[in-house]
Amino acid sequence: MFEFEIQHRDGRARVAQFHTPRGTVTTPMFMPVGTQGTVKGISPQELIEIKSQMILGNTYHLMLRPGEELVKAHGGLPGFTAYPGPFLTDSGGFQVMSLGHMRKITEEGVTFKSHLDGSMVKLTPERSIEVQQALGADVIMAFDECPPFPAEREYITRSLERTIRWLERCVAVQHNDHQALFAIVQGGIHEDLRQHSLDLTLSFQTPGFAIGGLAVGESKAEMYPAVAFTAARLPENKPRYLMGVGHPEDLVAGIALGVDMFDCVYPTRTGRFGYALTDDGRLNMNSSAPRKQLEPIDADCDCYACKHYTRAYLAHLVRAEELLAPRMLSLHNLRYLHRLVERARDAIAVGEFRQWATTWAERYFKGQIPDWFQATLQQDQVGTR
Repeated sequence: MFEFEIQHRDGRARVAQFHTPRGTVTTPMFMPVGTQGTVKGISPQELIEIKSQMILGNTYHLMLRPGEELVKAHGGLPGFTAYPGPFLTDSGGFQVMSLGHMRKITEEGVTFKSHLDGSMVKLTPERSIEVQQALGADVIMAFDECPPFPAEREYITRSLERTIRWLERCVAVQHNDHQALFAIVQGGIHEDLRQHSLDLTLSFQTPGFAIGGLAVGESKAEMYPAVAFTAARLPENKPRYLMGVGHPEDLVAGIALGVDMFDCVYPTRTGRFGYALTDDGRLNMNSSAPRKQLEPIDADCDCYACKHYTRAYLAHLVRAEELLAPRMLSLHNLRYLHRLVERARDAIAVGEFRQWATTWAERYFKGQIPDWFQATLQQDQVGTR
């Protein structure tokens, strides 16, 4: 039911078909984030039109409001949201970190104050799986702790070992064969701790694996060696998911290292702030230049905004604080990331990924490709399995 079939390889980068109960998706892919059961400002029909393949839902937020039982009464997230394709739900583990002083972590799980009404809520591995089963996603995540950055090595070690014990409990209560449970590898930016986590995690042989605990404040120069180290040691025949990562340069770098799945709020959040993503970097629609430009955001883009509106019109909407502005910019940004991974897949299929990625980076970074990006593209296949 959850077959993962690699079709093309070019170095570590690969193109694959990931079969799920609600349809087959092609990786590498970017997943729009629908935290509250909606991708902010974008309708399900628009998500289909821009070729979204899998949507991410948030266990923490949906269990608090409207509650997983109401979602279950609709037949799960597809019925609740009217998006008919595959879903992935996170476990609530990231909120363990982001809630900070509002939570207490014990071996049993996490107790925290609801951000809605201040009531005390308990989230355990068993409860996380129970909620995710009710939400009905195709891919569900094991309950983990995502340590903040920076964190002491001792803390990261204790945390990753507790995450393994929580994974064992998740596996024990997860019985739906129509849901794929992904384990999460932690360890911060430390290779030895990543290896420790890998040694403990891989034995569970879950249908897929996620790389967690990154993009939480560390620099990209610190982050990508950890991604490279971890991805190279994950099983070759299962999907690899880099959690919470979605800047354009991150997608290209992650794909180079063999990552298959990405998610991030960046494209829609950036759109709400008045920025459009392009191969030339972010276009600030709040600035004066776009106000008189009669071309689309991106002449090569096939999204509704680029096919129908000029930069000048969209800049006018931004200045006027019209609701159409963040909607159209978010729509374009999502389509831009989908097109980016589509172009990466095309390059991998013909064995030209590194050349394509280098050409893209020359333009995107305006000729000043960062050392971390160059080093990422130069990674070989040593250590893959």
